[in-house]
Amino acid sequence: MNTKISISILITDDHFVVREGLRSILRREPDFTVVGEAANGLEAVSAHAKLRPDVTIMDLRMPVCGGVEAIRKIRAADPVARILVLSNFEGDEDIHAALTAGAMGYLLKHSSGDQVTPAIRSLMLGKRWIPQEVAGHLASRERGEILSEREREIVRLLVLGEANKQIASALGITEQTVKSHVKNILAKLQVRDRTEAVTVALRRGIVHLPEA
Repeated sequence: MNTKISISILITDDHFVVREGLRSILRREPDFTVVGEAANGLEAVSAHAKLRPDVTIMDLRMPVCGGVEAIRKIRAADPVARILVLSNFEGDEDIHAALTAGAMGYLLKHSSGDQVTPAIRSLMLGKRWIPQEVAGHLASRERGEILSEREREIVRLLVLGEANKQIASALGITEQTVKSHVKNILAKLQVRDRTEAVTVALRRGIVHLPEA
């Protein structure tokens, strides 16, 4: 009697080429079965509820609904859902947000495709999959100070090129309060000026450029 158990997988990515590439990698494993695809987070939540895959591969930045939000929704409905993030985002804040939302593993898209299979098998054993490169980014976050939500709001406006007066008006606070927050942001990010703060915030994934 054949007792081999098939591992069902849901692929979520807004790029068709990426999904096809993953299919090509996964079909090499005789016990892997791709049961569905999703092009955004909302589709992923719906597909997961319908298909109940063993593992969901999840991109982070997608239209309609991003990966972190989708992870939260899936885990809220299915607390034991196994989710593996596969993303271009290597900022420590992106990684932390995904893992905090409930992802069990995190792979960078520029990493070797050979990591996808062992990552899935690790998740099936109930183990997390955090490669050394990803762990290194997380370690850098632990060494630094965390921005408050208000400070993040201000950084998002700095990314848009807003001046202190505009930021104050947008947030309903005084210019002096904005200046105080900016001073704290520079100190926490260990940078000298607003331009450098924006560069570091984007690199770390604290904020992202708005989609065109």
